[in-house]
Amino acid sequence: MKYVARKLFTLIITLFIVSLLAFLAFQIIPSDAALSRLGTNATPEQVAQLQHELGLDRSVMVQYGDWLSDFLHGDMGISFKYNMPVKEMIMEKLPLTAVLVLLACFLMVALSFPIGVFTARHAGGVFDRIMTVLNQILMSIPPVFVGILLSFVFGTLFRVFNPGSFVSYNENVLRFLLFMLFPALSIAISRIAMSVKMLRASLLGEMDKNYIRTAYSRGHSRSTALRKHALKNAVIPVIVFIAVSAAEMVAGSIIIEQVFAIPGIGRLLLVSISNRDYPVVQAIVMILAFWVVIVNFLADILSQYIDPRVRLG
Repeated sequence: MKYVARKLFTLIITLFIVSLLAFLAFQIIPSDAALSRLGTNATPEQVAQLQHELGLDRSVMVQYGDWLSDFLHGDMGISFKYNMPVKEMIMEKLPLTAVLVLLACFLMVALSFPIGVFTARHAGGVFDRIMTVLNQILMSIPPVFVGILLSFVFGTLFRVFNPGSFVSYNENVLRFLLFMLFPALSIAISRIAMSVKMLRASLLGEMDKNYIRTAYSRGHSRSTALRKHALKNAVIPVIVFIAVSAAEMVAGSIIIEQVFAIPGIGRLLLVSISNRDYPVVQAIVMILAFWVVIVNFLADILSQYIDPRVRLG
């Protein structure tokens, strides 16, 4: 219980620091929210009046307190660019990024476990050697390059989908999932390679332990001992790695959404940065930070629950 409380306290402090930095960062950048809304033709009196209405004439820390209080109550502010609630803009884009990340996590589990087990069962064989080389290659390729390659091969050459033409789930669910499969694979493929390598090494390590020798003495084959005994212990670090990867893949989705023209949170963030739409950027940064911190917190708790000997701080 103390372990969970300590981790929860760290989570709260981390989110507080991120919120402070996210707010102060845009206070340093020269900009005027009132002028951004009113346009360059606004008179000084109009600008001053709107600054007062927005609370921009108060001290920075008072503004931060108001912003944080509003954010915790679900009010993310108004977009400078579109003059509409930031919350509405984000909620419209959030499901697409969520589907992308969840699909990438599904691919990690669906591909890394069977491949990892198979390579461990046939360690030293031809397939294992091929996968070892392939894993090294895939782990070194940036996701954005994988995305461009998949877009060219399956989009331009084989016409499985139309590159740059996003298909909404409201239009066609199956075509939407098919389209999202490739950006999800772009994000997940390097982590699938890492998971396969990790699971293989973990399984081979378990196979040298005494309880596996006991299983052999009871007449179990290598395949049966690996599947029924070694696997449940070997998957612990892999499960934690997949949980941590779920947090990291959110950051990876930002660029991939640009490559595949997916109108998700990542694309909205990049567009808002270029437009200096700071309320939108601040809200997205906080949401992404919350996701990363929460998932890492759950991964820590999960690893400690699975194996109480593990203490990650």
